[in-house]
Amino acid sequence: MKLIIQIPCYNEAQILPSTLSQLPESVEGFDQVAVLVIDDGSTDDTAKVARENGADHIVRLSRHLGLAKAYTHGLDACVRLGADVIVNTDADNQYQAKDIVKLVKPILEDHSEMVIGDRGVRTIDHFEPHKRLLQRIGSKVVSATAGFEIPDATSGFRAVTRKVAMETIVLSNYSYTLETLIQAGTNKTRVSFIPIETNPPERPSRLFRNIRNYLLNSSVTIMRAFTMYRSLRVFTMISIFMLLIGAAIGIRFLIYYFQGQGSGMVQSLILAAVFLIVGFVTFLIGLIADLVSFNRKILEEVLVRLRRQDAEKADESLEEDKISVV
Repeated sequence: MKLIIQIPCYNEAQILPSTLSQLPESVEGFDQVAVLVIDDGSTDDTAKVARENGADHIVRLSRHLGLAKAYTHGLDACVRLGADVIVNTDADNQYQAKDIVKLVKPILEDHSEMVIGDRGVRTIDHFEPHKRLLQRIGSKVVSATAGFEIPDATSGFRAVTRKVAMETIVLSNYSYTLETLIQAGTNKTRVSFIPIETNPPERPSRLFRNIRNYLLNSSVTIMRAFTMYRSLRVFTMISIFMLLIGAAIGIRFLIYYFQGQGSGMVQSLILAAVFLIVGFVTFLIGLIADLVSFNRKILEEVLVRLRRQDAEKADESLEEDKISVV
């Protein structure tokens, strides 16, 4: 069994040595533990520092693509390097490395395929009140979208199996945390959450710059994922809403019509027709979107098979300390 601990980085040369020094060299249940650093187009010496401080493998992206893309590039490299289990942690040393043992335990016991570290957002002292509130609201929204209870939707401290890594497809450029949970719910992935401890922040969050930025990006990610994976439900709900409004206006017109006052309510009849037509067309759009979603699932299965073939063909060159990714 091989465990790879991956760390997406962007200009983390100062903090990275501390993060790497705390990672375990061995974990019970695994024959081999390796560390992979994804340098997301850093402009400092992140890659050099990672190599000097014991990183076994380095993925260097030619330009800054964002956390979500760095995460998926890391998963792809881990699979090709033969990882059976992949742990993702942050470069800013937010998560405590000793909790990696707790994180991989449900996978080793075959209880879960994805394990998320629950930071206990409500009780983290160094989180500002508004941030704690937004995290809790966000977790509730993602829970409703994914279809299972999620106590900490934005935690990046997670462990996944090789199979889940191959099935992971992230389209967002903002963050992978929300979209992967919604995808896990759609794929019926066995997900569990374990309580973890966190370290005091060593620098301000780069994702949570302000409330407006967080709300905008998170809302777009959730809506896109929900529409992508549950398109028929989304458009059916909108369609029913439109049809109900149209029906209500139409009934109102009929009441006035049978009372002999219909001649002054022609506008209501036109408005009712508009809502009914829009509702019907929206439902048709939902059917088309559902077919597109079905085709996307087929393409995902094809991509997973290609990833498996690519992993099987991985040669000894992948064991070098550097993997270049465009």
